[in-house]
Amino acid sequence: MEPAFRRGDLLLLWNRGMDTHVGEIVVFNVRGEDIPVVHRVIQRFGGGSEPLQLLTKGDNNPVDDTEIYARNAPGQAYLDKERDVVGSVAGTIPCVGYVTVIFGDYPWLKAVLFGLLGLSVVMQKN
Repeated sequence: MEPAFRRGDLLLLWNRGMDTHVGEIVVFNVRGEDIPVVHRVIQRFGGGSEPLQLLTKGDNNPVDDTEIYARNAPGQAYLDKERDVVGSVAGTIPCVGYVTVIFGDYPWLKAVLFGLLGLSVVMQKN
């Protein structure tokens, strides 16, 4: 979602609002995948008595996200607000999320860190 957010930024989400507007940045899950996506709402359908459906697009992408939705859920053309959307971005803290990015990119580093922490606990007892 650059330039709005960069890799490693910690996003603060709000999911209590019943309404999502065009222009809001939302975090959603693609059915069948584990990694959430952060994109901007470009169209909305329904609302009120009908289920709210959203169409999103990444700021740097030339096309909307319909192909992303349909990849694992054939025929899905929109996000279902209740089922797919995790929350709307309410704020960001730059660079704080790099700790999780580094541990995700280098899983062995997590094992080394916990090993050193465990070793320091054992050494402290003597």
